Amino acid sequence: MAFRVSREDFERLVEKALGTLPEEYGRYFTNITIIVEDYPGREDTRRLNSKKELLLGLFSGVPYPGKGGFFDIPYPLPDKIILFQKNIENICSTEKELIEQIQATLIHEVGHYFGLSERDLKKYE
Repeated sequence: MAFRVSREDFERLVEKALGTLPEEYGRYFTNITIIVEDYPGREDTRRLNSKKELLLGLFSGVPYPGKGGFFDIPYPLPDKIILFQKNIENICSTEKELIEQIQATLIHEVGHYFGLSERDLKKYE
């Protein structure tokens, strides 16, 4: 059974999860936004060849290793990590599970931010 919380409570749990990331990663988090949405859009699921209900999070932007280049001009648009609240809630039945899944999803998307592929990330799960 899905464990549901308000958007405000979910975002508060996301902030807590961000606080659990190792400090050394924080200095690399520049120009990045964390967004919460209910479900992924059709474009996201089509691009990733994934079913709407299976996608828990998404990194959108330029992975950290790809930054720099010509005069180290920063990218004007922020990178985004999107967490899909309803999909995450659907696989959790307690608050503890919800917190753990938010952390796991966030860490997974942060891995993509640092340039890790799905195959790379499977090694760490």
